[in-house]
Amino acid sequence: MDIPKIVRALQIALPPVVRWSGAVAARLRQFNIAVDGKSSGNANTDALTLADLSVQELLVAALRDADPILRTCRIEGEETTGDMTLFSKDSPLAIAIDPIDGTKQYRDRTGNGYSIIVHLHDDSTPYYSLVFAPEMGPSGTWVEVTPERIVCGPDDVTKTAREVLDELPDLTTRRESLGAGIYLIGFQKRDAQRAREVAQLQVNGRALQGRTSDEMQGSIYPLMATGEYGGSLIHSPNIYDFPVSMHIARVRGGDAVWVHNRQPVHYRELWMDTRAGMLRYPGIVACSEDAAVIDELCKLSHAWSTVRYED
Repeated sequence: MDIPKIVRALQIALPPVVRWSGAVAARLRQFNIAVDGKSSGNANTDALTLADLSVQELLVAALRDADPILRTCRIEGEETTGDMTLFSKDSPLAIAIDPIDGTKQYRDRTGNGYSIIVHLHDDSTPYYSLVFAPEMGPSGTWVEVTPERIVCGPDDVTKTAREVLDELPDLTTRRESLGAGIYLIGFQKRDAQRAREVAQLQVNGRALQGRTSDEMQGSIYPLMATGEYGGSLIHSPNIYDFPVSMHIARVRGGDAVWVHNRQPVHYRELWMDTRAGMLRYPGIVACSEDAAVIDELCKLSHAWSTVRYED
């Protein structure tokens, strides 16, 4: 498949509709729009709102009506809404959508780090990622990742979304002074405990700082793109949002690996979490652009349970 052509089609089609979706999400957030639908027992996973459904409907429709080459890809949506049947069923390339990443924070109005995420991948590699955090900063914050370039910065609605992204500074070069923050999620009731264990680690004389979703200010993707956070340690991450972190790390020369064998993460070994209704990578995954950070995270967590639900 012509990956560069598909990436370019996404770069043209997605930014405006992602910006519009962000405005819709910000407006809907003012109302009581929670709905039932997931039953994993974890509040971060089970939060679902009309905004999740509305934003995915908008994104799938935009992809449907854009360059026909995009229909040659599969669609992987965290929700089930939209004309996903009009896209390929067996393409090696998939467009993954997380309409509202950070839904619990979004629904409960406890932070500004929720975001809209779309990324393109095959069975091992993310090729394009676009993230927009509508309320992170005065006008929202963008992250765009291609195989050659990472950009991150504020939106400016006096310009087209594509113009804003094209003018953002290139942050691809690996940072010499990487932030100490490490994002942890997925350990169920042990998130805070695991975060405190990470806080006991040191890399090159610098103490790491484990942070749960409740403790992290903002979205992990801008924080990793700017180097404020050094990586993540996640139990059975889902395939709709986590790969953006993997994409950022890999473009900068790092990786995302399974802690039990230190092999690079790929999409060939997934499991369907029927409680949450989403596809996940099995086990625990460490991600960073810094190999020394990955090493310490793997040493710490390699013996932790790989079972997500132990009840």
